[in-house]
Parts: sequence; C-alpha cells; structure tokens
Amino acid sequence: MNFEAPKTKEFVSLLSSLDINGKKSLVLVGEENKNVYLSSRNLQKANVSTVAEVSTYDLINAEEIVICESTLDQLKERFN
Repeated sequence: MNFEAPKTKEFVSLLSSLDINGKKSLVLVGEENKNVYLSSRNLQKANVSTVAEVSTYDLINAEEIVICESTLDQLKERFN
C-alpha cells in the first residue's frame, strides 16, 4: 500500500472499496509509510500501524483489520 501524496480522499476511497468506511478499522503495513499515515490521521475510526508497532490491544479493538499481503508473513513471525 502506497500513496504518492497524503490524500485523505484516497484513503477513504480505499476503505469504501473494502466496505469498511465508518467502521473502527486498523490498517497494517509492513514498514512505516508517511503518506499512508498522513492520509488516515484525520479519520477518527481509522488507524494505521506497522507490524513492529502494533499491539494486541490494537488488534482486538479494531472492528475490521486490513493486512497487506506482504505484511502477513511479518505479522505471523512477530506473534509466533
């Protein structure tokens, strides 16, 4: 997941296409991506986190979790 520039409208479009806009959601990315973070920071119910920073509470607290396919292996490795 990568945005060329920080655009909240693009992030909302992504959430809408996944039918999770307006739900408490967590988007996990493999490494820190400033544009993705900046695109989501104005949305109350959206949270972006890296695998290294995510906590168990973040995972349990989210209604919906979006995990990039490339990030899934990193997540498995961290919590095994």
